[in-house]
Amino acid sequence: MELISLNTKGENKGHYSPGVIHGGTLYISGQLSIDLDTREVPGGSVEEHMRLALHNLERVLTAASLRRNDVVSCRIYITDINDWDRVNEVYKEFFGGHKPARAVIPVAGGLHFGCLVEIEAIAACK
Repeated sequence: MELISLNTKGENKGHYSPGVIHGGTLYISGQLSIDLDTREVPGGSVEEHMRLALHNLERVLTAASLRRNDVVSCRIYITDINDWDRVNEVYKEFFGGHKPARAVIPVAGGLHFGCLVEIEAIAACK
């Protein structure tokens, strides 16, 4: 296994790797809607949270020398299923014509740090 790490200014106390490559596949740990450098959660809309979580996802992809189009599957956790349409629009903007397999899962108890979105993904390595 190859462990993928990120150079961030903020300290992550979790016992996990942001990404792990095994057998030609990158497994990306859940990326919260938190600034990885300041460890601050954005105030505001679910769209802002979604963009930040996708930005964090892209940081892991970049660290593994991969791109958005290499993503084959995503799981998106949201705190309010009524935000589905808004989350979907930001997701569509991010991926454009690329359509990875996907699940959107509502989380009744909330997400860590008060985040509104968390995304995990699987990507194909070249």
